[in-house]
Amino acid sequence: MYSLVQAEAPSKEPISAIKPAKVANPAMAELGKKLFFDTRLSKSGFISCNSCHNLSMGGTDNLKTSIGHNWQKGPINSPTVLNSSLNVAQFWDGRAADLKEQAGGPIANPGEMASNHALSVHILQSIPGYVSEFKKVFGTDKIDIDKVTASIAAFEETLVTPNSRFDKWLAGDKKALNDQELAGYKLFKEAGCSGCHNGPAVGGNSFQKMGLVEPYKGNTNDGRSAVTGKDADRFNFKVPTLRNVELTYPYFHDGEAATLSEAVDVMGRLQLGRKFTADENAKLVAFMISLTGEQPSFKLPQLPPSSDITPRPDPFGK
Repeated sequence: MYSLVQAEAPSKEPISAIKPAKVANPAMAELGKKLFFDTRLSKSGFISCNSCHNLSMGGTDNLKTSIGHNWQKGPINSPTVLNSSLNVAQFWDGRAADLKEQAGGPIANPGEMASNHALSVHILQSIPGYVSEFKKVFGTDKIDIDKVTASIAAFEETLVTPNSRFDKWLAGDKKALNDQELAGYKLFKEAGCSGCHNGPAVGGNSFQKMGLVEPYKGNTNDGRSAVTGKDADRFNFKVPTLRNVELTYPYFHDGEAATLSEAVDVMGRLQLGRKFTADENAKLVAFMISLTGEQPSFKLPQLPPSSDITPRPDPFGK
């Protein structure tokens, strides 16, 4: 099995290696890192971008659906922010074209951070440390939501996870994967999984219907059709990345699959019309675990303190 898989040239593989991030503007990315961790962008002063996209937990919150302002139950599973710059679009339904557009959504969503763009900008403008940093990055001390979201996106673009064991195998390290993992990758391709999960992110680059062979019985909601208005796009969702998938449980847009083994079983039956044996399932899971790359590592930002005129949070407000 090892020799059969290893004989294939990496250039012919449906999956390509993750490349380390190239930071075009380090100062903007550093400002974006502060904003990513700053809870003052939320009405409660308790929720930050990192709350739902925890960088200590694979860029997710490991909940079926996220918790928003006043402990509201979110409508959908929080996708990982890791390698999100490689996505064709952002959110499960692709309603944001890029990370910059996505960054503004949760701030003003009443079910998430529950603030608004005007208030968040006013808060930042009242903090001298932020005013100085925005001026250093953008050449002006006037803060606006466009600069805020551009900065957050610049930081998120750095959150890539290169050098997984699978990437090392792609680069020619024959000892990077064991026999079970190689057998799982071979099955991954033969069964048709790579038809949707391909490219450097092993997904994220297309929208597919949930339940091609059998209907999905979980919380399907409208999916992509809510954006396009086309009935043909109902139940279509962005294919999730499989990078770091062992860290990003639970799975699917509704978080209904608690384990990776369960997700593999459901996807086999619903998308491929195939019931994987326990041995096949274990091989596929073993391969997917080899996709875990180097996690972002950095010094936590020191956030500038509020001033006397900074609006105070309202953690228990409606």
